[in-house]
Amino acid sequence: MRIFANITEIKAAVGEHLGHTDWHEVTQEQVNLFADATHDHQWIHVDVEKAAQGPFGATIAHGYLSLSLLPFFMSQLFRVNGLAMGINYGLNKVRFPSPIPVGSRIRAGAELIDLKGTPSGYLSNMRMTVEIEGRDKPACVAETLSLYIPAETS
Repeated sequence: MRIFANITEIKAAVGEHLGHTDWHEVTQEQVNLFADATHDHQWIHVDVEKAAQGPFGATIAHGYLSLSLLPFFMSQLFRVNGLAMGINYGLNKVRFPSPIPVGSRIRAGAELIDLKGTPSGYLSNMRMTVEIEGRDKPACVAETLSLYIPAETS
């Protein structure tokens, strides 16, 4: 994990790749729980028998499940000290180039594209790429926007 002491240090990392996370196995239980939480029970995600005969030969994770794992992956990659908080601000250019078969292992890499000051704090733009072990195409590529609010200093 890369630890930035403050905003100045992370600002100096603009343009850098921040590394990769550990691998994470996507399980059918995780997919089912996500389906329950989002009310998206499409057979390709939850019906193991039918999906085995479908276009991917198995159930696949929801694209939005891979997107929802980005905060989990970011917490493995880096931390910025000296903040009161960091909050999700939005997303840019989200794509799901390849499905994730259940049982696959995924990991994420991050590139800090930009960090700029705003009246509310510092807005970061981080390109996150979720890779599937053994596959050429990523599962998800998204630019995540986070607002970093510095802690008050006396």
